[in-house]
Amino acid sequence: MSFSAAASFCHRFGTGLHAGADMVKLLESECRIGSSQQKDAIKQLVAGVKQGEQLHVLMGQNKFFPRLMTTMVRVGESAGKLEYLFSILTEHYTRQQQLRRKFLGAIAYPAFMLTFSIGVVSLLIYLMGILTPAGGGQMTDLLGWGLRGGSGVLIFWTYLLFFFAIAAGAVFCFFRNVAGVQNIVPLIYLIPRLGDAIQTITIARFCRVLSVGLGAGLEPIPSIALALDATDSDYYRAVQDETESAILNGATLASALEKTNIFPDDFIGKIEIAEHSGTDSESIAFLAEDYDERAQTAMKIISRIISGVVAISVVLFVLYVIFRIMSVVFGFYQEAFEPI
Repeated sequence: MSFSAAASFCHRFGTGLHAGADMVKLLESECRIGSSQQKDAIKQLVAGVKQGEQLHVLMGQNKFFPRLMTTMVRVGESAGKLEYLFSILTEHYTRQQQLRRKFLGAIAYPAFMLTFSIGVVSLLIYLMGILTPAGGGQMTDLLGWGLRGGSGVLIFWTYLLFFFAIAAGAVFCFFRNVAGVQNIVPLIYLIPRLGDAIQTITIARFCRVLSVGLGAGLEPIPSIALALDATDSDYYRAVQDETESAILNGATLASALEKTNIFPDDFIGKIEIAEHSGTDSESIAFLAEDYDERAQTAMKIISRIISGVVAISVVLFVLYVIFRIMSVVFGFYQEAFEPI
């Protein structure tokens, strides 16, 4: 379930429950909204609720719904404050949606320039195949790649597709932690500006979900498990058992997180202060607000770095094409001035 779909669903459903509407009727109305996958998932909820099943059990059986939503619904049903938790989830998913939109908006222009430059080169390759010089034969290969016409464009696109497929595959393998590649996360954090920005965004996710869990009445162990899962990183998920064992042995939340050695000292210090104040959920919620603001700044930094990399790539690509064309042109001049 996407962030936008989750935010909209939680808002509509929570508002309806707060107004006293019947859950079945609300779910039946939701069957007409969203993608086909979302409609099918909601229909399964309707069928299950009519048979007397609890909503969180039905959500847990369907992988379409996020784990955080499923757990919060379980807490809401047991505590009798389901509509309140849906309002919290609405705020959470709305924030995630806004961060993603800002990131995509920041890299839109460099991506357009890259696409435009590829289009210009493709057009040049195509024209070299369909145009015929006055003396007959083929047009001079201005790029020196041996690519002409429609077939040349297809070959050029195949090379590009292969390059982008490798890049996408590398990103996919990283997020899926193929062969334990996420063990290099500490090295990524050492990269100036970029590493700090990535770590800030990850901790902001952790802190936000931790505050939601504690604010909903969850115990620290399931709250930490949810927060670690929300980071979308196996590097963080791997310490779940360690934190659970530490808390069961009497450790505080701050000391349990400190033993993992994956959180910065300033974050641990603020968690410790929150525990000393005796208002864990309120203090951590305030801390989550602080990290949400930091995450927005960090997202701007990451988007600027990516935009800069894309822009530099476009400039280098265009300069390479220009130099290839100029080398061919100057080659003609050099041949023209040679003595017969």
